[in-house]
Amino acid sequence: MSVLTRDEAQTRAQILDVERYTIALDLTTGEETFGSRTVIRFTARAAGDTFVEVKPATLRSISLDGQPLDPALLDGNRYPLTALAAGPHELHIDAAMRYSRTGEGMHRFTDPTDGETYVYTQLFMEDVQRVFAAFDQPDLKSVFSIDVTAPEGWTVLGNGVAEHAGEGRWTIAATPLVSTYLVAVAAGPWHSVTTEHAGLPFGIHCRRSLAPYLDADADEVLDITRALYDRYHEKFDEPYPFDSYDQAFVPEFNAGAMENPGLVTFRDEFIYRSAVTDTERQTRAMVIAHEMAHMWFGDLVTLTWWDDIWLNESFAEYMGYQTLTEVTLPRALHSGSAGEAPFPDTWVDFGVARKGWGYDADQRPSTHPVAPDPDAVPDTASALLNFDGISYAKGASALRQLVAWLGEKDFLAGINTHFARHKFANATLADFIDNLASATDRDVHAWAGQWLRTTGVDTLTAEIAAPEPAEPAPNGNGNGQTWALAVTRDGSRPHRITVGTYDHALGAQGGPGHLALRDRFELDVPGDGTPTIRPGRRPALVVLNDGDLTYAKVRLDTASWDTVLTSLSGIPDALTRAVVWNTARDMVRDAQLPPATYLAAARTHLPHETDLALVQGVLSFAAGQVVDRYTIPEDLPAARATLTDLCRDLIRRTEDGSRPGLRLIAVRHFIDAATQPDTLRTWLDEGTVHGGPELDPELRWRILTRLAVLGATDEAAIATALAADPSATGREGAARCRAALPTAEAKAAAWDALFTDDTLSNYLFTATAQGFWQPGQEELTDDYVARFYPDAIALAARRGPAIAEAAGRYAFPAYAVDPMSLGTGTRALEDPALIPALRRKLVDQLDDLRRALAVRSAVALAD
Repeated sequence: MSVLTRDEAQTRAQILDVERYTIALDLTTGEETFGSRTVIRFTARAAGDTFVEVKPATLRSISLDGQPLDPALLDGNRYPLTALAAGPHELHIDAAMRYSRTGEGMHRFTDPTDGETYVYTQLFMEDVQRVFAAFDQPDLKSVFSIDVTAPEGWTVLGNGVAEHAGEGRWTIAATPLVSTYLVAVAAGPWHSVTTEHAGLPFGIHCRRSLAPYLDADADEVLDITRALYDRYHEKFDEPYPFDSYDQAFVPEFNAGAMENPGLVTFRDEFIYRSAVTDTERQTRAMVIAHEMAHMWFGDLVTLTWWDDIWLNESFAEYMGYQTLTEVTLPRALHSGSAGEAPFPDTWVDFGVARKGWGYDADQRPSTHPVAPDPDAVPDTASALLNFDGISYAKGASALRQLVAWLGEKDFLAGINTHFARHKFANATLADFIDNLASATDRDVHAWAGQWLRTTGVDTLTAEIAAPEPAEPAPNGNGNGQTWALAVTRDGSRPHRITVGTYDHALGAQGGPGHLALRDRFELDVPGDGTPTIRPGRRPALVVLNDGDLTYAKVRLDTASWDTVLTSLSGIPDALTRAVVWNTARDMVRDAQLPPATYLAAARTHLPHETDLALVQGVLSFAAGQVVDRYTIPEDLPAARATLTDLCRDLIRRTEDGSRPGLRLIAVRHFIDAATQPDTLRTWLDEGTVHGGPELDPELRWRILTRLAVLGATDEAAIATALAADPSATGREGAARCRAALPTAEAKAAAWDALFTDDTLSNYLFTATAQGFWQPGQEELTDDYVARFYPDAIALAARRGPAIAEAAGRYAFPAYAVDPMSLGTGTRALEDPALIPALRRKLVDQLDDLRRALAVRSAVALAD
């Protein structure tokens, strides 16, 4: 299959205008393929040659302007259109297309709970060719009119309102001008909850087996959707550009969600079968906000080529978090009150859960600018690699810094100019910056060059001095004392930051060493080189980037770091605590803070933490990185004991039922950290954690997985659990458990399923891979480390980018932290058979392995 190059796309865009696609899909032709008939009306501006893309199981016929063409001329995924005359044309293509089991193209899923089947499209980048023939590039926008023939009893959803004409025939209203990758169809016996808002039909949909869980949360999901819709209309001058707004929660979805206009698709884990925390509900709300922002930025105005993917994702990421903090709901949500903003602390979650993703990606060899040079994205295969923490988290952080520097009023004015100038068309970075510049006197072009065209993370370091003798401060403040702050910058970007200063608050209530805010003030970095003189004695704690408005690593002065170690949980603001925890995280990764010190800080301060996002973020890093990868083997027993004691302490502190979310987080992490099976067996046998919660499906499978790792369960118990929960998530749980069993036979069977069988769906592949590699099972898995590379390379070549990405992320031997593993992987990068998607994952994983080895080496030297 040929990937589309930027040069080819530019040439084709100069040749063609595409007016309309008329598409007929037949979903009644069997379990393996579906019928796809496409009529494309287009105009050639001049005589010449071009091509159309299609990836059929069988190309049955093709004709141009009524004249039949030879189907045998299909070359991979391209059909040549040679000697086109200037003027209008009509291309007809009739094909049988394959259903996907990997979440690409038209994915087909049969629900093991009730046997019902569902299909949906994911056409991103170049997968439209798996569903219908197209001139597949984002700047050849067109109108799409789709008819679908589906089995009786199915409902069909699409980008526009779908009408049932009887006998399984559905007609979806024609779209306005949209890009090929944004076309969407979802069909099956959906359970739907529908309403109307602002004169438009709104709906939420899921498979029937999840109906009770969707119904339980329908009011919440729809309230959030309506509130976000209204808030975006307060921000944006352009009205919502489509005729309906459906949100379909679909099975085995590869991404978090996809912004198809009028039909957003979400992974259906967002329909909660089991207990979740308020932070997880906030995450679902943020994804809803993110995808709705795309209706304007991405769908109404679309990138011209994939080098500008950040224009879609960074904007939606920033706007999703920011707008969610602003909305109010008509009824109370959980512990909140009607009329209040239900999620006022979304930027805390961004800081602890997303920003580290950006920092990590930006320090790897694979880093790239937020807005890469067009020559760095020469084709669709390279473009696919840029959907990472840089295009999402770093880009959103850059926009947040831009708003802090520019002001929200001018920022929104520039955005609205952008929408007005390019609606239903395409735009570039240059267009975006020009439109922002039209709303302000500030030099936005220079800002873009410094922030969007560069790579890496700046580091801001605080240096504090107390001049002596001090002059009396103005107005008599500070008792004649002053202190001086100098900020050094390792990097090249300008930063507008807030500095927070804190004093010990004697006698106050709170965590250990409660602190009180003394002052916050703004600072531009770099400044003129003159230290900032502040009145009063030296604060106990000085925090750079208080409020987290810029994107930079922070290093505290020595005295402030000493205060943090004793008083972190006593910092009054959760966002400030997130900045400090990120500082500690960065220092561990940079081998500047011993892993044991991070664990000790978590042990001291998490029992007093009130923000669930922080608890979850710190515990996840402590368990998944600090203990499992950064701790040297001789320190492991103490590290695991610290983690287990911390979780046990959190469980004890929540026995009164006052903080169910915190208790749920603690129980999950206790299960994952357990080194002995007795407590877990008791919980599983009794169906409850003592003092709650009762075990729901998620907790049952989590316990059984851990028992499998510990060798404290067997195939019979796994089969019994699957019989009790034969759902899709039950099948994934069973696959994870079976792969985790500490026997040679279990590992061999799992490896064969992953790398030889080729029948696992994307989700079952991921679950099996997650179970296979387990810390403490090295004697069983060491021989598979070297096998991983050739087997994964061959698998990726056979099954394509989605499975390649899953193999690189989940099947990589991450716990083999040794130089031999690093050497084997580094040599594998030279294999010419590596496809780009797998190469990028391996480059990132090997860099993380290199970092883990450096951290361990620093610990060993210190000892």
